[in-house]
Amino acid sequence: MLTLIHAPMSRSGRMVWLLEELGVQYDIRYVSIRRRDGSGAPDDDNPHPHKQVPALLHDKALITESTAITLYLSDLFPKSDMGRPQGDAGRGAYLSWLAYYAGVIEPTGTAFISGMTQSNPNLEKGYRDMCRHVTGTLERQPYLLGDRISAVDLLLGGALAWMRRLLPESVAVDRYVQTLTARPALVRAREIDSKPDGFHD
Repeated sequence: MLTLIHAPMSRSGRMVWLLEELGVQYDIRYVSIRRRDGSGAPDDDNPHPHKQVPALLHDKALITESTAITLYLSDLFPKSDMGRPQGDAGRGAYLSWLAYYAGVIEPTGTAFISGMTQSNPNLEKGYRDMCRHVTGTLERQPYLLGDRISAVDLLLGGALAWMRRLLPESVAVDRYVQTLTARPALVRAREIDSKPDGFHD
């Protein structure tokens, strides 16, 4: 049994999207979280060690952090297009982009959004290097791994759909976002996210 620990209108919405892309059975446990504006509160029903989301329960296993959950789910369902299983030629690139998203894209993007790059040349350079790498990749190919979508695209695409200014103006990035946000699984995920009743159709 897969149970996603989820708070509506949060980054865990990307995990709802991934589960819909995988087409597997799962339940959602809706929890409250502390929001950046000070609203909300930690939820005792949340098994995440910091009472954050997302978290995933698979039988007795607890998996936390978006990239870890992404890898766990894509490995759990290796026949899906969302991952690149052991032995696949794209496995190395898949793991590299997962680590790059968590270790480079999110921290440098957060520094830019928060204004920290304006006063720190090292952070500014890191952010610009990240932008060149990601944008250059999407100018050469439709998805981060090439011609086929992967779960890494859901991580980046979900972030860009929420805050497009994470990356600079680019026809390639705009096209990428439009392609991803038109996917039926995302439409379903957004409907599920909007009705926190603990169940989904």
